[in-house]
Amino acid sequence: MREIICILCPNGCHMKVANTKDKWVIKGNLCNKGRKFAIDEIKNPKRTVCSTVKTRYSKVPRLPVKTDDDIPKEYIFPLMKLINKIVIDKPMHSGEIIIEDVFKTGVNVITTSNLFYLLGIEKDG
Repeated sequence: MREIICILCPNGCHMKVANTKDKWVIKGNLCNKGRKFAIDEIKNPKRTVCSTVKTRYSKVPRLPVKTDDDIPKEYIFPLMKLINKIVIDKPMHSGEIIIEDVFKTGVNVITTSNLFYLLGIEKDG
């Protein structure tokens, strides 16, 4: 039996999870989301990655980025190596793709801030 904490909502349910003869036994979840999270966490754990990339602008030397969906945990460190090599050399809006289809997962790395606005090139909104 494995113990995990659900991260899908503020309840943070402490669950005990076991899989015996293709039957999942899950205790401690307050909702069905917790059950699904527990099974996914055991079978194929995934996470959203948030980080920053370098820019060529001294006023804004780093720009925040994140994956637009969860990626398998085994890709986190290889993805961070890719992210750390990137240098943004042009203004970008929030939501623009920095890395497309990370490791053929269908997940993109996108900007989460408006570099135009941060540089004072355009007003927000």
